[in-house]
Amino acid sequence: MPRHFSNQNEAFWSGFKQALGAPLWVLFAGMIGFGAMGHTSGVSVWILGLSSLLMYALPGQVVMLEMLLNGSSFVAIALAVTLTSSRFITMTVTLFPQFATSDKSKRLYAHVHLLAMTAWAVSMRDFPSIDPQYRLRYFLGLGLPCWLISMPATLIGYALAGVVPPTITLALVFINPLFFLLTFADVKPWTNRIAIVLGGCLGPLFYLLDKDSSLLATGLVAGTCAYVIDRKFLRKVAP
Repeated sequence: MPRHFSNQNEAFWSGFKQALGAPLWVLFAGMIGFGAMGHTSGVSVWILGLSSLLMYALPGQVVMLEMLLNGSSFVAIALAVTLTSSRFITMTVTLFPQFATSDKSKRLYAHVHLLAMTAWAVSMRDFPSIDPQYRLRYFLGLGLPCWLISMPATLIGYALAGVVPPTITLALVFINPLFFLLTFADVKPWTNRIAIVLGGCLGPLFYLLDKDSSLLATGLVAGTCAYVIDRKFLRKVAP
């Protein structure tokens, strides 16, 4: 259903209210799990808290935590986290061009820090129903509270580490990507849903073949197959 805003403030607060629902609480749960994991692993609370504030990328933070515990060098950790966070490239090039031309300025370099799986998935779902001139403010209203809650949630998880069982801690970490998948499946193009189903089927197989490259291989093969199926069979492409 189209959303018509009368001004930029209305668009911002609409995004803010949207964030206060599932997006914020899903991220809150994931960061609590990360904080609890860090405490049980003996990592400093300052490293955990600052990583949530400055990195704001839960998969990359988990990779950093694991490599710190294994005694990896800072160069190796930086390279691994960078590779893990390469998904933000595709997220940025698919989302940010949808902003109005007047909003495409150097300020976007600061706004991109608010980009996360939850904010991206919800924005991709909602942007088609929002006028372009209001999309940036809607995105800021959606992303800002999620970012601001990440560090406090990590600290809460750190404090509750002795109370939360390890199995619950791991489950909390995986709530965020699960919400992302469910939201992304709600986006209209069928290619998204095909890629998710193929990824779920191929993931265990690739893991058995080579666990180190299984995630990358699953994404590449499932995404490519979904694109081909969508182009060749689901759309009427002119010869």
